[in-house]
Amino acid sequence: MDASLWIAKTGLTAQQTRMQVISNNLANVNTTGFKKDRAVFEDLLYQNIVPAGGQADAQTQTPTGLMLGTGTRVVATEKLHGQGNIITTENALDIAIAGEGFLSVQQADGTVAYTRDGSMKLDAQGQLVTSGGEAIIPAIQIPQNAISVTIGRDGTVTAELANGGGAAQVGQINLSIFVNNSGLRPIGRNLMLPTEASGAAIVAIPGEAGSGMLMQGSLEASNVNVVERW
Repeated sequence: MDASLWIAKTGLTAQQTRMQVISNNLANVNTTGFKKDRAVFEDLLYQNIVPAGGQADAQTQTPTGLMLGTGTRVVATEKLHGQGNIITTENALDIAIAGEGFLSVQQADGTVAYTRDGSMKLDAQGQLVTSGGEAIIPAIQIPQNAISVTIGRDGTVTAELANGGGAAQVGQINLSIFVNNSGLRPIGRNLMLPTEASGAAIVAIPGEAGSGMLMQGSLEASNVNVVERW
């Protein structure tokens, strides 16, 4: 194959991958807590025909040399963990994270995953779970006779009990932070898993150790901006 055609092919392949990344971003513009991806390009090997500083003739050296590139490729996709807009929902069980951190949840197989999606619900046992049914860690049980639930900015969960039962603290929502958020592996369902690149989770009370604060009755929107230059 002619070298110029091969180089053009590498560019088309790389741009096709980039378009797939952009399409996925746009498809998730309304996904709660979604973080957009960016395709990372690198150039391929060069043919070093004449090295820079090489002898042009017996008396002179080439100032720049002659090096021919062989194309490009996408070497990585990177999650950009910028803050999404905070949207008020007026649902008492919805929580948005303003700042760093993830909610820890337990999957059906017992493994721990992490999410920015704070659209919480109660299951049949009154346990606080995600919209996908994963239980918050540590588990939080809302009493059956609770008439209202308050979630503080520091993650304290308080239930107002019926029949003059007063207020009772029923749990604590913690946040998990990572050294390298971009090293987390997305698995779908608004969940991510840690990897060696992300480092282990550091569990903190919201507002401590560099973690963000919780905002009750709100959700974090996707950080995808459909009008930005892609």
